[in-house]
Amino acid sequence: MKNKQFTSNEQQSLTEIIYHRRDIRGNNFLNAPIPQPILDKILDAAALAPSVGLSQPWEFVIIRDQQTKQSIADNHREENEHAEQAFKDDKKALYRQLKLEGIKESPINIAVFYKPNTQPTLGQNSMPEMGEYSVVCAIQNMWLTARSLNVGIGWVSILNPEKVKATLNAPQENKLIAYLCLGYVKEFLEQPELEMLNWHKRQPLQIIDEKY
Repeated sequence: MKNKQFTSNEQQSLTEIIYHRRDIRGNNFLNAPIPQPILDKILDAAALAPSVGLSQPWEFVIIRDQQTKQSIADNHREENEHAEQAFKDDKKALYRQLKLEGIKESPINIAVFYKPNTQPTLGQNSMPEMGEYSVVCAIQNMWLTARSLNVGIGWVSILNPEKVKATLNAPQENKLIAYLCLGYVKEFLEQPELEMLNWHKRQPLQIIDEKY
């Protein structure tokens, strides 16, 4: 539709979806399948994301196999043991209590890769990282669309990306941007879980006018 305009109710719905988006952990996923049409909507939304030079440099690997999930979960466990060492005292004790992934609990995992273009890309010469940022935009589209469909997503970042690539037989030139866990949930929490557990508090928005 040319020059599509949105109503105030539609605008408010988008605000609500953004406000109620949550990062979902394994202790909150339900053992319920995601229907293919719902998964298709989430992936279609990813493909509509903005990308530098309309390059669309993303690639999605859908993972349902339990053996593959177990390999990724082992990867997470090893990396998590290393990550724990960065924290001290009470923070370290709290870290040990956190459930930071839902790899085996979620019915679907999605590995999201940046696939570099072999040809020059419009808008990417001065800032080559714009290709990776484009993939992040696709992930945000997935996350908000999933939330609108009452599907939860958890982003697992405590992984060795090269081991993930090896597990999935991904092309060497691809770069892992995100490993996502998708599924229906017991509940969408009123606040982000890390805020509720006093790991961090949401900070007020700070705007810098013209210069630092």
